[in-house]
Amino acid sequence: MPIRVLVTALAATLVACGPPEPTKAPAPDGPAVNEPKACTQEAKLCPDGTAVSRTGPNCEFAACPDASAPSAPAPN
Repeated sequence: MPIRVLVTALAATLVACGPPEPTKAPAPDGPAVNEPKACTQEAKLCPDGTAVSRTGPNCEFAACPDASAPSAPAPN
């Protein structure tokens, strides 16, 4: 009789918990494919005095604005 109770309790536990969630396989060169990535919050100071932050999937700094391009006039 105790074995029947133990088997019933074990079966009820397995049904309540459900199957284990499948694990995501890591990409060959980095973290799992669906895993979000956060970039550090640092800034790069550009020659024209503006700052750019890290962006994109590789967390690289954005390009500095072209210093030779004419800038828009400041609002009054």
